[in-house]
Amino acid sequence: MKIFPKLNLSLLLAALFTVVILTTSATLNAQEWARFRGTNGQGIGKGKFPAEFSAKDYNWKVKLPGIGHSSPVVWSDKIFLLSADTESARRYVLCHSTKTGQQLWKREYKSSPHHLHARSSYASCTPAVDADHVYLAWSTPEKTSLLALDHDGKDVWELDLGRWVSQHGFGTSPLLYKDMVIISNSQQEQELKEGKTPGKSFVMAFDRATGKERWRTSRKSVRVCYPVPMIMKKEGQPDELICYNTGNGFYSLNPLNGDLNWELAPFAMRTVASPIIAGGLILGSTGSGGGGNYLVAIRPNDKVVYKIDKQAPYVPTPVAKGDIVFVWYDKGIVTCIDAKDGKIHWRERVGGGFSGSPVLVDDKVYCINEAGTVIVLAASTKYKLLAKNDLGEDSRSTPAISDGRMYLRTYSHLISIGDGS
Repeated sequence: MKIFPKLNLSLLLAALFTVVILTTSATLNAQEWARFRGTNGQGIGKGKFPAEFSAKDYNWKVKLPGIGHSSPVVWSDKIFLLSADTESARRYVLCHSTKTGQQLWKREYKSSPHHLHARSSYASCTPAVDADHVYLAWSTPEKTSLLALDHDGKDVWELDLGRWVSQHGFGTSPLLYKDMVIISNSQQEQELKEGKTPGKSFVMAFDRATGKERWRTSRKSVRVCYPVPMIMKKEGQPDELICYNTGNGFYSLNPLNGDLNWELAPFAMRTVASPIIAGGLILGSTGSGGGGNYLVAIRPNDKVVYKIDKQAPYVPTPVAKGDIVFVWYDKGIVTCIDAKDGKIHWRERVGGGFSGSPVLVDDKVYCINEAGTVIVLAASTKYKLLAKNDLGEDSRSTPAISDGRMYLRTYSHLISIGDGS
């Protein structure tokens, strides 16, 4: 029989209080980066990171098989991302340790080479992740795959969503809402070569646990479009799933059943960047490789509030700090605007081309250009270039931020910086 010493009640309560405070603090400081551009796709992270860094400041740098533009996502101590072989189109689903960068597991999926845009890859989809599963998507011209694996890389379910029609290849990413995984299945519906059958576009929702389809809503994309939807929350009102495409413009769906709430202002060209919310408005952009890009801000279910048609983004998604928005033009020009009225605070050339999107951390904005240089700007209405950091390899990806560390993906490497604070 064990005899325990008599406990001092005051000391015990103090100890329990300390544990609760520390646990609560850890929970508040933790941040999962569970989808493209983190929480609700807004690109806002937590932590303190240096403006200037080099290889000596890396926590680790690891080589990835193949190449890809898939951005990393993070859950707890695991990083998930996609890569692919450029010759065979074989896909690699990868899981790495946040602490060491060590590869924990790799799944390989056979495919067949098919046409891609010169700036795309066979691994351009950013996964979504929750406490149980990682969700991924890719396509060939004959088949679109949506699948779920558990955190050990074991199969949970896999779906064939049908043929994929696009002259550019697949590139959209899933998001999670309640117990569903949602994906915008936008396809090319016009300007096809003779004899080619146009695609059909839907937004689709599936049960996270089983893959069973919950709902699908037909859309008129006209051109293949790539924005990843977000959820708009208003106090006292039902949640809305917000996205946009060429044919429907901005639109809102009920995320529980896919019913259309409203749509507004069709776009003239393809849409690639994803929507953000700033200043009570929804911002989105349209463009083409040949130019003519413009950014539009709308009041939900109301009207266009303003339009910016100079140095507007085609591929990069803007990022906002409160009521100021940083708009990254593909050709290396950044514009800082007021979210409410579009007033321009400054517009400066930072150099390089951009396919990845910026993220905001504390008082800094980070974005990787296509040459693999991380541009760091002050998140301010006054322009200040803080640093340019060379990663040593080209990149078309967006950083991920979790628990005081930033994860930077180049074509074939994954890098960690930050001290966890």
